Amino acid sequence: MVLTCMAEGSWPLEFKWIHNGTELTRFSQEYRYLIPSLDRSHAGFYQCIIRNRVGALLQRRTEVQVAFMGGFEEGERAQSVSQGEGAVVPAPRIRSFPQPQVTWFRDGRKIPPSSRIAITLDNTLVILSTVAPDAGRYYVQAVNDKNGENKTSQPITLSVDNVGGPADPIAPTIIIPPTNTSVVSGTSEVTMECVANARPLIKLSITWRKNRVLVTSGLSDFNRRLTIIGPVVSDSGFYECEVVLRSSSVPSVNAGAYLHVQEPPQFVKEPEKHITAEMEKVVDIPCQARGVPQPDIVWYKDAVPISPVKTPRYRVLVGGSLQVNGLLPDDTGMFQCFARNLAGEVQTNTYLAVTSIAPNITAGPSDSTVIDGMSVILHCETSGAPRPAITWQKGERVLASGSVQLPRFTLLESGSLLISPSHISDAGTYTCMASNSRGIDEAAADLVVWGECERVGGTTCALIQGQTTCDLIQYVWEKEGLVINAQSIPRIRLDPDGTLHISQTWSGDIGTYTCRVMSVGGNDSRSAHLRVRQLPYAPENPAALLSSSEKRAINLTWAKPFDGNSPLLRYILEVSENNAPWAILLANIEPESTAVTVSGLIPARSYQFRLCAVNDVGKGQFSKETDRVSLPEEPPSAPPQNVIASGRTNQSIMIQWQPPPESHQNGVLRGYSVRYHLTGLPVDYQSKNISKPDVTNILLEDLIIWTNYEIEVAAYNRAGLGTFSHKVTEWTLQGVPTIAPSKVQVEAVNSTTIRITWAAPNPQFINGINQGYKLLAWEPGQEEEVTMVTVRPNFQDSVHVGYVTGLKKFTEYYSSVLCFTTPGDGPRSPANSLRTHEDTPGAVGDLSFTEILDTSLKVSWREPEEKNGVLTGYRISWEEFNRTNTRVTHYLPNVTLEYRVTGLTALTTYTIEVAGMTSKGQGKLSSSTISSGVPPELPGPPTNMAISNIGPRSITLQFKPGYDGKTSISRWQVEAQVSVIGDNEDWVIVHQLPNEPDARSLEVPGLNPYTFYRFRMRQVNIVGTSPPSQPSRKIQTLQARPDMFPANVTLRTASETSLWLRWVPLPEWEYNGDPEVVGYRVQYSRTGSQVRALTHVIADRLEREFTIEDLEEWTEYDVRVQALNGIGAGPWSQPVRGRTRESVPSCGPTNVSAFATTSSSILVRWFEVPEPDRNGLILGYKVLYREKDSDSSLQLWTVDGNASHSVQLTGLGKYVLYEIQVLAFTRIGDGMPSSPLILERTLDDVPGPPVGTLFPEVRTTSVRLIWQSPSQPNGIILAYQITYRLNSTNSNTATVDVLNPSARQYMVTGLKQESVYVFRITAQTRKGWGEAAEALVVTTEKRARPQPTGRPMVPQENVQARSVLLSWEPGSDGLSPVRYYTVQLRELPNSNWTVHSASVNHESSFYIVGRLKPFISYQFRVKATNDIGDSEYSEESEVITTLQDAPDEAPTILSVTPHTTTSVLIRWQVRRDVVIGPDVCLRIRSKTHEIKYCAGLLVNVSVVPCSPDLSKHKRYEIRMSVYNAVGEGPTSTPQEVFVGEAVPTAPPQNVAIQSATATQLDVTWEPPPLDSQNGDIQGYKVYFWEIQHKNETERLRTLFLPEGGVKLKNLTGYTTYMISVALFNAAGDGPRSPPTRGRTQQAAPSAPSFIHFSELTTTSVNMSWGEPTYPNGILEGYRLVYEPCTPVDGVSKIVTVDVKGAPFWMKIKDLADGVTYNFRIRAKTFTYGPEVEANITMGPGEGAPGPPGEPFISRYGSALTIHWSNGDPGSSPITHHVIEARPSDEGLWDILIKDIPKEVTSYSFNMDILKQGVSYDFRVIGVNDYGYGSPSPPSASISAKKVAPFYEEWWFLVVVALVGLIFILLLVFILIIRGQSKKYAKKSDSGIIAFTWIHSVHSVYIYLSILSCLLRSPPRPSPGSLNYSDEDLSTTKYNDLIPAESSSLTEKPSEISDSKGSDSEYEVDQHRQKTHSFVSHYISDPTYYNSWRRQQKGISRAQAYNYTESESASIHTRITSTNETGIPKWSHTSDRNE
Repeated sequence: MVLTCMAEGSWPLEFKWIHNGTELTRFSQEYRYLIPSLDRSHAGFYQCIIRNRVGALLQRRTEVQVAFMGGFEEGERAQSVSQGEGAVVPAPRIRSFPQPQVTWFRDGRKIPPSSRIAITLDNTLVILSTVAPDAGRYYVQAVNDKNGENKTSQPITLSVDNVGGPADPIAPTIIIPPTNTSVVSGTSEVTMECVANARPLIKLSITWRKNRVLVTSGLSDFNRRLTIIGPVVSDSGFYECEVVLRSSSVPSVNAGAYLHVQEPPQFVKEPEKHITAEMEKVVDIPCQARGVPQPDIVWYKDAVPISPVKTPRYRVLVGGSLQVNGLLPDDTGMFQCFARNLAGEVQTNTYLAVTSIAPNITAGPSDSTVIDGMSVILHCETSGAPRPAITWQKGERVLASGSVQLPRFTLLESGSLLISPSHISDAGTYTCMASNSRGIDEAAADLVVWGECERVGGTTCALIQGQTTCDLIQYVWEKEGLVINAQSIPRIRLDPDGTLHISQTWSGDIGTYTCRVMSVGGNDSRSAHLRVRQLPYAPENPAALLSSSEKRAINLTWAKPFDGNSPLLRYILEVSENNAPWAILLANIEPESTAVTVSGLIPARSYQFRLCAVNDVGKGQFSKETDRVSLPEEPPSAPPQNVIASGRTNQSIMIQWQPPPESHQNGVLRGYSVRYHLTGLPVDYQSKNISKPDVTNILLEDLIIWTNYEIEVAAYNRAGLGTFSHKVTEWTLQGVPTIAPSKVQVEAVNSTTIRITWAAPNPQFINGINQGYKLLAWEPGQEEEVTMVTVRPNFQDSVHVGYVTGLKKFTEYYSSVLCFTTPGDGPRSPANSLRTHEDTPGAVGDLSFTEILDTSLKVSWREPEEKNGVLTGYRISWEEFNRTNTRVTHYLPNVTLEYRVTGLTALTTYTIEVAGMTSKGQGKLSSSTISSGVPPELPGPPTNMAISNIGPRSITLQFKPGYDGKTSISRWQVEAQVSVIGDNEDWVIVHQLPNEPDARSLEVPGLNPYTFYRFRMRQVNIVGTSPPSQPSRKIQTLQARPDMFPANVTLRTASETSLWLRWVPLPEWEYNGDPEVVGYRVQYSRTGSQVRALTHVIADRLEREFTIEDLEEWTEYDVRVQALNGIGAGPWSQPVRGRTRESVPSCGPTNVSAFATTSSSILVRWFEVPEPDRNGLILGYKVLYREKDSDSSLQLWTVDGNASHSVQLTGLGKYVLYEIQVLAFTRIGDGMPSSPLILERTLDDVPGPPVGTLFPEVRTTSVRLIWQSPSQPNGIILAYQITYRLNSTNSNTATVDVLNPSARQYMVTGLKQESVYVFRITAQTRKGWGEAAEALVVTTEKRARPQPTGRPMVPQENVQARSVLLSWEPGSDGLSPVRYYTVQLRELPNSNWTVHSASVNHESSFYIVGRLKPFISYQFRVKATNDIGDSEYSEESEVITTLQDAPDEAPTILSVTPHTTTSVLIRWQVRRDVVIGPDVCLRIRSKTHEIKYCAGLLVNVSVVPCSPDLSKHKRYEIRMSVYNAVGEGPTSTPQEVFVGEAVPTAPPQNVAIQSATATQLDVTWEPPPLDSQNGDIQGYKVYFWEIQHKNETERLRTLFLPEGGVKLKNLTGYTTYMISVALFNAAGDGPRSPPTRGRTQQAAPSAPSFIHFSELTTTSVNMSWGEPTYPNGILEGYRLVYEPCTPVDGVSKIVTVDVKGAPFWMKIKDLADGVTYNFRIRAKTFTYGPEVEANITMGPGEGAPGPPGEPFISRYGSALTIHWSNGDPGSSPITHHVIEARPSDEGLWDILIKDIPKEVTSYSFNMDILKQGVSYDFRVIGVNDYGYGSPSPPSASISAKKVAPFYEEWWFLVVVALVGLIFILLLVFILIIRGQSKKYAKKSDSGIIAFTWIHSVHSVYIYLSILSCLLRSPPRPSPGSLNYSDEDLSTTKYNDLIPAESSSLTEKPSEISDSKGSDSEYEVDQHRQKTHSFVSHYISDPTYYNSWRRQQKGISRAQAYNYTESESASIHTRITSTNETGIPKWSHTSDRNE
């Protein structure tokens, strides 16, 4: 493991590492800390300290956690608990990091949490309300998910003591209370826990409160847990759980705990990065932080904690700031503020500079002398603030400073200068310069370097010395006899003191140098040989050969190289195995060696070697690689791993394994050998060969049933067979026995039982564990109806005995025995025949009597159905009823079926009995009673029927028998109406009870639960069946569990994590309970798993499918379904099995690690994906990597196969930090990448060239060069080197300068004019100098922009699909060299120009343009750039079209659904940029089919049916790809589809609707054509809705049988419905049929919507009502009933008014003041609906006006004027007045004038509105906002008689009458005289005279009648002509002001308070004069007119019409009055029609 400490600052930086407060390293320049082998001791907190001359900083702590797992600690092994209490079983303690995942087991079964089982947060197992079965052995399994270890604990035995009754309640107790919890804000979630116990547990309720406020969200695990998602500080508080036992008086219990949400520290105040302060002043360094809890502030100075105790000048203020008093220079440094709390830590820092002191050299350098080659230190100690920067100079040359350091000169931490080693040339004056912002201080000293000295001619001369005392000396240096001219060679410099300097030495400098000293005093010379020490050369002629003496070894030889003038120290040998990256194999080969043997190599691998030599200068170049040598293969040296065997069938075992480790395969595996034999037997091995190395499993077949085998596996390669694995043993599964039991003997024991004995089969042939025997018995010819008895095996006795009971009597049977094991039954033994014993017979049938005489009768019967033997005869006996002493018995032969009984006594009741006989005796008697001489008759029906003991499936009927028909009852018959009860519903027989004539009650079994029944009974005698009894009351049976499971359960794969389950729902009659709570429970579990199955409840009873979600991918499940209702659950269906779809892995590989091997490669290793997360077959791995914090796209490195778990990433950037993840992939696609990200940095290397080299400033003798740091720094840049020379000179003449790493520009002067210079700039890392960037520059001021390049050319042969080769001719550079080219392109026809590259090398004249799109037209252009600027763009190139390419992306399959039973419908989408070129097509593949589909550009969502016929009932996998003429693109992710089921494609036909009742429509239809059904019809869905309200009323009726009709019930009456029908099959719903219209019949309407009262006075009220919400038909009218709530004057008068038509208001009068009335009204169609009622109290309300003053009336002509005075206005101002009038003869008050203005106190009106001749009273009422007030006293009566004209005066009429009378008398007299004169002569007949007289008298009478009519007063205006307001009618109708002329009262004693139309009502003659009575006020309202006609009996239908004020209504009124005792007093009925 590598820890990295990243830091920035002035060089040099030094690093020190600390672990848990202990120093690991000293300060060094190594910024990484390597832990070579990680173990538990390395866990803890790591910190690094970084320092330089400025100060030191302490890094924040980094925690390293090491996963480990210890063993379980010993603990309590047994526990006991009382029954009903809670058992708390703590998990055994185990040391582990991280905390393991703990799973509890009991007896091998996993324990999941449930309502009784809780597993707490600390993994404690809590069993609530324990019961005896909870006793057992419990243990836990702990799994460390980091390192994969798992441990299993010792079992803990739990015993349950039985204390108290099992049902005794137990008060609630809290077993696991909440605990105080702390959590860091931002954590994903926090959970509080509260586990409580009580009994009964189902009534236990847990509620949570926070700070006493109820909490309802976040509850789970039966409210035992409260989870807070993303806790924040506001979630802190006191959380309390309250436990209550519902329906109990036991007090609740509480427990609570605090939740503390901690918040990591955050700085509120931070210091600035740089603080400057003066000496002796006080400075405050701010640092304040907030967090929860409040953070602690700790200060550090230069990484050392500040202790205010030790340094009192430092004081930490309240809030955390640091105060420094009396600043001293030593206070300068780095200050760090750490804020820490339990949630974390943060830090901030600042640099404090005490600037008040100028630099002061406290101890300067002193003159020193040193001998050549020794080290010397020149001291320079300083003080000052800020700390002075030290610079050492020798003359003007800087030797060492903070940014410059030359070789041999080292600036020490104290400021001193170390020179090591010293040279003669080092002699001179050295200056130490200390500087800061306050100034500069200097100190100098001389250094003398002494060498060898001789006297020559009186002059002292030092050979290569630093100091001499000689004068006039001349120095000449020679090399190999040639004089060295130091002036002409830049690398060589000759100092005045004679020292020769040679820089940048190389091998050409090797030789003998001679120094000649010449002076006037003489000459001398000395010579020395210069050897240049350098890196050694590469070893030569390396060769590698296989060792002939040692296996797995290679002999390596080489020739010794040149040692670089320095003795070799060692050789380094590197190896490349199988072309892998080079790795060091041997690092310390002796330098004298020229050969080595490399052993321990791996067979079948190839090796290549290279060497390098190392001397004290460094490591030389590697030799050339040896030829690759391959070791021969050897047999695998390790067996296959993880060999697992599992029995699959009774004759097969599946073997699975993994390949041997790769390092032990010793070659390419060719296959495997599996050998096996019977365990424990000396038999030879059988073997199986597997010739495919990828196959790692085999199914061993044709094995022996139920036998134990030993199995071994070995791998082999070309070299042979490897070692076999350890033996694994496995049993084949049990089989069925192959032989039947032997020695089978059968005998009958009695008439219903047989005894079978047998011997057990040979155990060798049982083929498993003997589970027992099955005894079988069956009748001949009925082999399917077998009676079976199971017998457990008896291993003690050799003979087994068993009995088969319940057989039929005297019946022949075959019997057999078989043995069975768990898989099934063995063969039956040979069948044995036998017959059960004889027994007495059953009752004879059809006992009847005929030929009944006084003394004899004939008895007839049939043979018994159950003979139970051979009939020997019959016994017949008879006796007088209840007189046994009169019994007579006769025995008859068996052929006799009738017998005449004689000797009877007439008219006597006899009991006659008949029974059959066998040899076993007399059978069951059949008896009946009969009266002699009296023929029997049909019986009468039973009576007094009562129901009791109602259960789910039975009831008890009590009854009283009816008339028996003069004979005994032979059978009771019960009939019932089932579910639908009504007079027109069918009755079915549900039960019959024979031969119980004396029964008075019976139990009716076999009923359906939760079903409505109505029963009736019949009784049966020998004559026949009686009529039915009166029906019973309607009852409903109780609920019961469902009896059946859902049918047709199928399971299909839905997705990678879900299965689609379907079933046929229960029919309604199988619900057995309330339909609203009927649902289904789905149970599912992994196949073969012992984990408790999961369940899901579906509450919808009509649901027929369910998708099981959240399953494991690629896993097989067993699923079953049961129905449930409010009582319980029904039986489970048979399990169905299904597998989820293969998916991508759900997590990445584990233990991913990365290690940088070179500067451009990283070795990545990983472990496999955990088994549960693989989700399919792993096909390989992909390594994802990219630079950290880079926008670059992820790069992939694919590793095919699952065998290799490592890869070397090559071609990486140097010294780049990479993010690395690994993912696994299956055939479905890529899985989740590993987590967390792995960070690894490649090793550093020499840097790349600096970039962006430009010369912005060029003069004739100077230039300024700028650059940017290398794009590939490959490490930390330490320096830059500038080399420049004339382009015409060689490199030896170049000038070199080294710059600090921050330099980005360089100025050069003293250049030659108009010359071309070559500049090279190189960067340096710690690995050395990198590649140079070279640039030319011309020293001239005549520079210009470059000229455009020539037109770019693209030869057609250089055009590819995604790239082209672009070339051009450079233009003139304008005397400023081109620095780079820019290439632009545009995509035709419409795209703009875009830059493709702006950094094309200036030396290039061609460029490969990549990243182009295939089959697209492009144009290109180029421009050049120099130091002056850009050229113009070149001429555009010709249009170039890239070539076609195969599509590079797969289409996206949106869905694949069944289209028909043999085809599928595919929907997909193709991106437009994927479609490349013309003629693009799709290829659709399954494993058996392939379709080519071409339809133009497929860029949008497209649909196509998969046309070739697919096979039914198979699962297909569909893949798609896009292809064109070039090739085919990648295939899409596969989509699975099941073919064979498709939704219907046509709706039902001929949908017809028949209206049955007001609430029922009968719908019929026909199924669609067979070819459109696409499978078996499972049912229909009927959609229906009201035509005007589809969205609100649409309902669905689902039929789960393929019926052709349905009765839609409970509909709204007289409503039009639209009905549509769709059928469905197993695949889903088909289309709906077009809606069909139907209307229900009329029904009773709903109640009127409201009642409203207005114009309330003391005697009248205006009542209005609303139309019924649901008319349910054509409204014919309303019936209004009202009555006082208390009797008025001792009389309670009930008034019923029938209103025809559709009025909505009525005026009610003649009410009593202050009396409360109840009004009820209901509407009528063809019958009346429900009524709505309201009460109203007559009289003014509170706040209404008082009575006005008594009115008086003045009369003028035909006009009347009423005067009054205003009274009390009440609680609000009067708004208007009304005038009421009534006839003076006690008529009813009625409003005459309305809306009289409030300010008016008199009102005039014409008497024409009154009835003439009638006297009227008037009164006035005031009205305000509170209503009508009290009326005024009535006025004096005044007549409405007008002044008549003279011809209307009585006297005029009398005169006219007398004149007419005289005229008539004269005329009569004349006629009489004349008649007598003519007839007298003929005959004198008094009769004629009499006749004539009578006739005359009659004529006179007629005349008088006419006269009477003439004398009658003229017609008076009807009261209806009164002028009403808007709310009244103004037509001439009836009015209560008509004088009473007659009245009619009829007594109706039978009518009480309410009255409906009856036959006793009479009808008033429509032509008679209408009478006025005390009820005439009921017709005063206009709505009564034309309604006084008695309704026709029966149903009356009126035409509906829209009511207006001018229309009339028909009213029928009936009044019933009772006195206070409730006895009818009088009634009045009035039927009128006008």
